[in-house]
Amino acid sequence: MKIWKALPAAAILLATAVPVAAEKISLNALSRYLNQLSTAKGAFTQVNDDGTISTGTIFIKRPGRIRFEYNPPEKALVLASGGTVVIYDPKTNEPPESYPLARTPLSIILAKNVNLSRAKMVVGHTADDKSTTVKAQDPEHPEYGNIELVFTSNPIELRQWVINDDAGIRTTVILGELDKKARMNNTLFNPEFALPQGSDR
Repeated sequence: MKIWKALPAAAILLATAVPVAAEKISLNALSRYLNQLSTAKGAFTQVNDDGTISTGTIFIKRPGRIRFEYNPPEKALVLASGGTVVIYDPKTNEPPESYPLARTPLSIILAKNVNLSRAKMVVGHTADDKSTTVKAQDPEHPEYGNIELVFTSNPIELRQWVINDDAGIRTTVILGELDKKARMNNTLFNPEFALPQGSDR
């Protein structure tokens, strides 16, 4: 199973119907926002490359940690911590799959120090009347794919991302309101303590 197949996704973007472009949020401002985002919890909707849709709860603890809990009937769980992404999918009856986080575009926003102004990292930076979109990649390994980050302003908020992975699979994750004061224990991201859907934390 390809990593971003396990996380559903594809092409739902924020409404764009407009003639007038708003001012772009600068790369420095977006980098500051991401670097100040230490923890976040909220609902997400994911659209896969094949058009299927899943929902769930996302937990972010920067740097380097993220957890996707999928709502039934999916019951899948995806963890990233310690430089590794682990995918649990009960439907396959197979052992969990793991991948180096550094080989996924998501590592760009989970880095300890996000610097979108770094040479050759951003390959697209556009704005419409509602949002600013940044397309970023690992400058040293563009073959790993890229991530398209969509932000709104006043205040700056990350609203969604689209991952285009090394296999050409496109996955869209649309975020609900994020609780940035959510407290979460590191064990939430530890594969050895991965909990089934609905368990107490």
